Amino acid sequence: MEEFPRTRPRRLRRNKIIRDTVAETQLRVTNLVLPIFVKEGISEPEEISSMPEVFRYPIGDKLIKFVESNVELGIRNVILFGIPSFKDNIASSAYQSDGVAQRAIRLLKEVFGEKLVVMADECTDEYASHGHCGIVKTSGSSYYVDNDESLKVHARIALSQAEAGADVVAPSSMMDGVVGAIREELDKNGYKDTLIMSYSVKYASVFYSPFREAASSAPAFGDRRGYQMDPRNSSEAIKEARMDIQEGADILMVKPAHTYLDVIRLIKTTFPEYPLAAYHVSGEYSMIKAAVQRGWLNERMAVMEITYAIRRAGANLILTYFAPKIAEWLREEDPF
Repeated sequence: MEEFPRTRPRRLRRNKIIRDTVAETQLRVTNLVLPIFVKEGISEPEEISSMPEVFRYPIGDKLIKFVESNVELGIRNVILFGIPSFKDNIASSAYQSDGVAQRAIRLLKEVFGEKLVVMADECTDEYASHGHCGIVKTSGSSYYVDNDESLKVHARIALSQAEAGADVVAPSSMMDGVVGAIREELDKNGYKDTLIMSYSVKYASVFYSPFREAASSAPAFGDRRGYQMDPRNSSEAIKEARMDIQEGADILMVKPAHTYLDVIRLIKTTFPEYPLAAYHVSGEYSMIKAAVQRGWLNERMAVMEITYAIRRAGANLILTYFAPKIAEWLREEDPF
């Protein structure tokens, strides 16, 4: 039984070298995944008004230069979100071989090869005129997202991304059975080695709002509470993650991250043998940036504390818009 004065926890905090030596949680640049928006029809990067210092990139030299600058910082993982110039109600531009995401994947794999792991977000919301994560059917004056019809489209999108060269496809729709449908489609077409990182535990969160501006993906009607998880639930996350594992997911994900640390811990404790990603989402990013701009927070200290919290909770991979800054800060002396 620890007892004062024989036991003095402050001895282990006496100076920075000791604190670094006994630190329980390590954060490395290899833990980071950088989200990147690629957009058709632009020639210059566009800053996103609700996400300061985050841009939409045209496919070409400026995208290459941006990615190259991050590779030089040690960032080896990116996830792409495509913003097409054409949308329809079946998200057909999401699975075209010359679609915005597919062209960006090919370009990055051609330039960077094995130096970069290219992940592709797989969903319909950015590509569908209705902004939902599946095929929408109507019934009288009401609508619903048809789960099983949506699986066919999601499998087709994932295959097109794998054919373009994606190392990882990341289904984010929260459709029941989507991982299994994608795994079957990839395997029968010769893409057995393409990884699936599933958005296994994705909550219906207000913190996605800036992303929806960035990707022009807000629902045209209704909301996504019928398929994304209820923020009041945590045990349900185990069921969702277990189903994805049974269907063939290689990596699990919890989204959002900062506001769901308890769920990250729950999933990692329940499935410790599976790599776990956590997405520090747009609203979480923008809140910090707003407080920093007001002078209320020290950006470096706040970002590093939160990122360590996500890592401490159990995330192996952290998708974060702060990835370039974190990579730079990790080259310097740790602020703690």
